[in-house]
Amino acid sequence: MVSPHKAAKDTAEVGLTRLIRALAVVLPILALVQALINARDYQQPAAPVVVWLAVLGAGAWLVPRLRTGGLAAGETAAAIAIAVAAVAATGAAQRAHGTPGSVNLAILGTVWLLLLVVVSHSARVWVPVSLLVFVVQGTLLIREQGLTALSLSQLGAAGYIIAAVLIAFAALRPTLDLHVSMAAQQASLASRTKAERAAATAIKQERRSRLAVLEREALPLLRGIADGTLDPADEGVRELCAGHAAVLRRVLTDGASGGELVARLEQALRDAAARGLPVTIQLIGDLGTPPPAIARAVQATVDAVLRALPPHQAVLTVLAAGDDIELYLIFSAPIRATPDLTRFGLDVPAAARWHAELSATETGGGFLEVSWRKDGAA
Repeated sequence: MVSPHKAAKDTAEVGLTRLIRALAVVLPILALVQALINARDYQQPAAPVVVWLAVLGAGAWLVPRLRTGGLAAGETAAAIAIAVAAVAATGAAQRAHGTPGSVNLAILGTVWLLLLVVVSHSARVWVPVSLLVFVVQGTLLIREQGLTALSLSQLGAAGYIIAAVLIAFAALRPTLDLHVSMAAQQASLASRTKAERAAATAIKQERRSRLAVLEREALPLLRGIADGTLDPADEGVRELCAGHAAVLRRVLTDGASGGELVARLEQALRDAAARGLPVTIQLIGDLGTPPPAIARAVQATVDAVLRALPPHQAVLTVLAAGDDIELYLIFSAPIRATPDLTRFGLDVPAAARWHAELSATETGGGFLEVSWRKDGAA
């Protein structure tokens, strides 16, 4: 199951990757077109063409790596080396007093490589890297043109391009993180609201069905006793009355069957309430009569999770649908330590298909899911 935070984060990362992929294609192509148009500005016209074709190939290799959470150390080193080599090779091949705009396109053609470093690492990494690219470009430019007003203006333009683009993307990361957090919270609230509405609807439907049974069967039974057609001392009549009375008690108390299971759950919830962790319980459907092994496993699992939570309000729902029983413990506070749930189901029969899983979101909170089958528990 994918958490709301992860889903929102994945969506934001996909958008960012698409933007960098577009830059990785467009910017080297612009630099390549500039190199072809101004071929006379280079001592070796084929050199910049080869450089920008190689940079395009690097994009096909490096950009997909962002899907795995950013560049690794080796991939980062490769991106830095490609950026420095591209700027150095382009600058070395350029003739003195070449077209002024060409230096800007040389920086633009490699700046997307620096963006890969920005989105993968902290400022402690990408700031020195960007300065290195700027120094390489500046050294080659001054060597060819000298320290003139033109070379200084070209250096200023190159520095502005690098700083503007990289700072903009660096500032974009906190904005994306805030967007991810807000989207995850909205999704979590929407999911919780939907689950609570579904549980409330199921409870109402269960209550209506039981009351309908009472109306069809219990009321005629009472009328028969009242008009004397049925003997209240008869064993069959007494059993019917006892059964309907039990159903009526469960309807009025919103309870369900469950025997030892319900008793053990109530004990675990009382212990949690004593620690300042009140839990609202909802029992939906016929839980049957689980054997002691399952009752003990459920109690131990729920109790272990409750003991790992700080004081706050939680919701426990037990839903029986046919032969399948599902238990959900939903909490909104971060769990302090993740208990080992595998040890609690060791004594449960294999036919019961016992399953217990704990999921926690990065924004705090999560849920415990436990399931088993009634027919395999017998």
